[in-house]
Amino acid sequence: MSTQTSIQTSEEPLGRDELAQLVARDIAPGSFVNLGIGQPTLVSNYLTEEQNITLHTENGMLGMGPAAEGDEIDGDLINAGKIPVTELPGASYFHHADSFAIMRGGHLDICVLGAFQVSATGDLANWHTGAPDAIPAVGGAMDLATGAKDVFVMMTLLTREGVSKLVEQCTYPLTGVGCVTRVYTDKAVFLTGSDGVTVRETFGCTFEEIQEFVPLPLKPGA
Repeated sequence: MSTQTSIQTSEEPLGRDELAQLVARDIAPGSFVNLGIGQPTLVSNYLTEEQNITLHTENGMLGMGPAAEGDEIDGDLINAGKIPVTELPGASYFHHADSFAIMRGGHLDICVLGAFQVSATGDLANWHTGAPDAIPAVGGAMDLATGAKDVFVMMTLLTREGVSKLVEQCTYPLTGVGCVTRVYTDKAVFLTGSDGVTVRETFGCTFEEIQEFVPLPLKPGA
């Protein structure tokens, strides 16, 4: 592994749309992809026709397009997060059970999910904080986390209290074990795996500053 400092590619931390744009660029052409509820849904707005990406939504659709706006909005055409979406030529619809068969059967190349915590070994916690008044509802997140070939996470690096969401071990209930391969945050992109966490690039801060935020050993990328 190179000992060079990771590349700083932005003078400022990335906003939600800039981060979504980055994730969209990193998705390989021809991939079948599921975008989770929340921030990951923005990725659909930045996929290009040339990439030929097929989006899957948990409630039973292949060929989902970007979010619908204005006259495009059809109340009966929504994604799993109840956001109105568009359909692309060739889109198809199917039963919820068939949708889960796609997720569980290893037919998705990538899923992009939000998270409360990600561990150094790629464990994912994104459905419950353990708060006594929270409603536990893991939904299809566990199926996506274990069924997709690659799991990308989009999240802010720090909580509102300034605590890192990238941790040595998750303290919240797990969604999946060792499933996350990349973590996209406003301050850096991290690659996770059995050999530790590598910082691919940083935004608005240096590798050394990222190491101060994150309470686990980090390796700089090439």
